[in-house]
Amino acid sequence: MKCSSCISLLGNANDLLQVAIVETDVYEHFTLALNFHADHQVLGSLMMAWLQLWTMGLLAAVAFSPAITTVSGLLVVEAENPVPIRTARKETQTVLSRQKRDWIWNSLYVEEEKPAPVAYKIGELKSSKKLEGMSFVIEGDGANTIFTVDRKGVLFVTKALDREEKSLYHLTARMYDGNRNLVEDSGDFEVQVTDINDNSPVFPGTYNGSIMERSMIGTKVVEVRATDADDPNTANGELRYSLIQDQSAFEIDSITGVISCKINTLDRETKSQYVVVVKAQDLRGMASGSTATTSVSITITDTNDNIASFIRRSYEVHVPENHKVNEKIGVLQLEDRDQLQNKEPTFIIPNDISRVFGIELSPNKDGNLMLRKALDFETLSSYTFSIQVRENLKNLRFPADNVNSAITAAQVNVKVLDVDEPPVFSQLIYSFTVEEESLGRNIGVISARDPDRANKSIRYSILDKDCPIAIDQITGQLSTLKKLDRELEATHVFQVKAQEEPNGLESFVKVNVTVKDINDNKPELAADDVFLCENDVAGTVLGTLRATDKDDQPASFTFSLASEASNFSIRDYGNSTAAIILKMGPFSLDDPKDYSVDVRVSDGGRPIQTSITKLAIESCRCDEMRMRTKCKAGAQRMGVSVHALIAILLCILTILVIVILFVMRKRYQKDSLAHMKNSGEIHEQLVTYDEEGGGEMDTNGYDVSILSSACHDGSLLRRPDHHPHPSLYAMVQKPAHQPQPSACKGDMALMIEKKKDEADHDRDGFPYDTLHIYGYEGEESLAGSLSSLESSSTGSNLDYDFLSDWGPRFRTLAELYGVNEPEYYHQY
Repeated sequence: MKCSSCISLLGNANDLLQVAIVETDVYEHFTLALNFHADHQVLGSLMMAWLQLWTMGLLAAVAFSPAITTVSGLLVVEAENPVPIRTARKETQTVLSRQKRDWIWNSLYVEEEKPAPVAYKIGELKSSKKLEGMSFVIEGDGANTIFTVDRKGVLFVTKALDREEKSLYHLTARMYDGNRNLVEDSGDFEVQVTDINDNSPVFPGTYNGSIMERSMIGTKVVEVRATDADDPNTANGELRYSLIQDQSAFEIDSITGVISCKINTLDRETKSQYVVVVKAQDLRGMASGSTATTSVSITITDTNDNIASFIRRSYEVHVPENHKVNEKIGVLQLEDRDQLQNKEPTFIIPNDISRVFGIELSPNKDGNLMLRKALDFETLSSYTFSIQVRENLKNLRFPADNVNSAITAAQVNVKVLDVDEPPVFSQLIYSFTVEEESLGRNIGVISARDPDRANKSIRYSILDKDCPIAIDQITGQLSTLKKLDRELEATHVFQVKAQEEPNGLESFVKVNVTVKDINDNKPELAADDVFLCENDVAGTVLGTLRATDKDDQPASFTFSLASEASNFSIRDYGNSTAAIILKMGPFSLDDPKDYSVDVRVSDGGRPIQTSITKLAIESCRCDEMRMRTKCKAGAQRMGVSVHALIAILLCILTILVIVILFVMRKRYQKDSLAHMKNSGEIHEQLVTYDEEGGGEMDTNGYDVSILSSACHDGSLLRRPDHHPHPSLYAMVQKPAHQPQPSACKGDMALMIEKKKDEADHDRDGFPYDTLHIYGYEGEESLAGSLSSLESSSTGSNLDYDFLSDWGPRFRTLAELYGVNEPEYYHQY
């Protein structure tokens, strides 16, 4: 075949080329399908295909008898040889033997987003069988909606397709004859949507990155990534990245999108943040490609690349001499442009000054000047020294930014201020020792002084009022006020106050006085269980004796009998223990006798203390192993002192006396009541207080008219020749017309005294349980007596005529109390 035959194949460069080649005995048919968008691309591809055919030695066979059919861009090469041919298509199962296939087609291609106002043709279904009235049916993705086929087998597309939505459609075709009989069984084929550049790159958002200042060139900062919905296997989906703003310090890899540092002089103190703009462009970065941009914020992080510097060359600090040790007295401020966490200043101070002053880092990484030793204005009033500052720059590869301008040495002047200081004790804590049971003995001396130049005198005192130790106010000498007992309190702790005279500053110091032990306590016997068995024989050990001592001294106890015991002895082992030995036995449990011994214990101290203790020995019946089975109940003794016994007896006697007096009083009262019931004379009337009286006119409940019997010679009735007393109200209202009545001031007092005397001497009379208070006024009262004692039960001596002068509202009251003529009346 000549080259002109190849050029004739380029009728429509945008259609699908399909070549079917007759298969020889060695090769099966070969199908080549190409889809091109430009004539030069079609030509190049055809030339490559023909070169392959020429290599296989098949070009001559094609040149002899070709039958080329052009169907809307679909080039189908059909072999007219009767040898079996095989069409390249996708099968649902593998074909194991060669056979002739009646279907002839290849993959179909549809351009993305191609408008389809009218369905356009994309290919044709062909079969080697030529039948009248044949028809085609397709099934699968978009069958009969997006893709249609007419009766001739021509395929049409009815709408524009989007590759990003679906890039491949799988279809199945069947061919029927005029009688709707299936001629060709189903066969799969594909419709591929070819991509166009209809999508722009997309960034997910903005990016943030960070890099340490003074980093090396090429240090990665951040990686950006954009996406493109177009086919990534074509230029439409291949992206390229570039920076379009602030390219001085950073660069970006055009393919990976990694942003890196392109300089090694980044300085946070100069510029702490960069904002770069990244552009992504498809079509491999060609100018016709679509683009997208995003911003990347790059933060420069800090490192220690600046030297700490004093803000001035000299500092002056004023400190009072009583300033507390290990506290701050001043601040040496530094200047360091690095961030706080990266500042690492160190201070150098002279050795001789470091004993008095020190430098500590403050939270702000400044220098706190600390006081290490107490100051004394009278000794030294000022200090001058130099301090240096250094910076830890071990990780810095380049010289510091401020290496030439930093102030690394400063002079410090400390001025000590004089203050009135409290007394200073010679010791921080005083400790003394004194023997117990000593009285008035000197213990030690407390000493304090005034550190000021005035050197005032000091007075001493002890704060604890109950302290058994006294102090001399002038000399500070300590002495005991009473005997100390180590067993009760081994150590006495108190505070001593030293105060400048007069009423000046004061200081306090702690004093510990330890009481030294002496041998002043007698030993106490501590015996184990001591008992006597009936069948014990001579030499039997009845129990072991031990002793204890409250004194804090090593003791060597010795034991002995304080009195002769006919049947017991003590064997002293010499190790502060002893045993009670039986001299003779056996014994009887029925013997009423109780056994005991008096044991003398000595402690061997200086002076020797000795005690004598009566030790009771229990009598028991024992078994063969000397285990007690039964013991005689001994008489229980109650240790009650004589004073306690006397107190108990006095309490019992007092209770008996009280009971006897109470009974006698009850009996006396009973006899008195019985006597009063038989007596014809009743001296007084009883008053019931839970009943409301009837007022002055009520004489049934309590008639006090007898109280006035002593007045006017004891007469109960006013004599008719006496005129009634004028009204008290009239006296007040009409002092000029009514004379003032004379009060019977002495008679009432005499009557009360007489009644009192009779009651005191009347042994049979009922005792008065109430106190009667009688209203009685003296002579000086202008109104006279307001008592109702002189009111009669049948009338009144008061003149109520003045009520008529008070108006018509008191007229009825004046008529009730008006007096027309003198009347006799009783006096109260």
